[in-house]
Amino acid sequence: MERGLRSGLPIIVAVHSTALGTAIGGCRIAAYPHWRDGLDDALRLSEAMTAKAALAGLPHGGGKTVVAGTHPDRRAVLHDVGDVIESLGGIYATGPDVGTGPDDMVLIGDRTDHVLCRTGDSSPGTAAGVLAAVRAVVADRFGSPDLAGRSFAVLGAGRVGTHVINLLTAAGARVHAADVDPARRIEGVTWTDPDACLTAEVDVLIPAALGGVLTRDAVPRLRCAAIAGPANNQLAAPEVADLLHARDILWAPDVVVSAGGIIHAIATEIHHETPAQVAARIDSIGDTLAGILSASRETSSTPASAASRLADFLVGAAVPVAV
Repeated sequence: MERGLRSGLPIIVAVHSTALGTAIGGCRIAAYPHWRDGLDDALRLSEAMTAKAALAGLPHGGGKTVVAGTHPDRRAVLHDVGDVIESLGGIYATGPDVGTGPDDMVLIGDRTDHVLCRTGDSSPGTAAGVLAAVRAVVADRFGSPDLAGRSFAVLGAGRVGTHVINLLTAAGARVHAADVDPARRIEGVTWTDPDACLTAEVDVLIPAALGGVLTRDAVPRLRCAAIAGPANNQLAAPEVADLLHARDILWAPDVVVSAGGIIHAIATEIHHETPAQVAARIDSIGDTLAGILSASRETSSTPASAASRLADFLVGAAVPVAV
């Protein structure tokens, strides 16, 4: 942790792994009760990014930036972030996350070249990955990937959630949605409050806001057959995966479901792949998830455990690279 020279805010950069290559992970700006809570968040999220990159087939490790607090001079904050990232010598690159967007990446880019998504929004890629994952979940649970007539509850209508809602309705699905900001209300879907959305009787629940929504207390109240969403760290505690499994609620690991945005950014900006190649990579999220769900059944374990085992294998089997 460093205090920003301009803003005085705690700037936390957690690099979890560089075994597969340069660490990648978004920049989150949020208020925390104490900066150490931001540190805990950064450590959890950076570990998840290692798994996300490995499972997405990307030659990168995981990291995260957390700015613990807010400041009236946003340029000062983001330049502080850029200075800290630059001081790491290229072992980590950041991108947008909760509280930041492409314009913020431009300001971070004033101070370092180790930044992604300065010229575009990664949320359509994230949403496309969610749809690929949802099709795999629906196929696993109901025998067909067809979304027409299926029911979904999307919890969170931010940049990603809105794209997901639009993709689902275009596919003929019935959608319930909720957001803490009533201004994000979307016409053509059944709008409700967040708690009612969480416990809606639907085929698939899609958490698309902040993490930690799946708690021990929430699990007994759920009325969905499956859960697949882009929110990071959806499980409030690891044992929640076992509680969902005991209730026969299929949970698709968020590190797989949410990978579309980072796949798009990395494949486009670092590896310079064509749009068709990038789209194919994002669509393969469905195949990856199907394999994880199959492995979980074969080993009588949760999808969370199956995903973790696969990620550990991929990272552990990596040939060391220079970063």
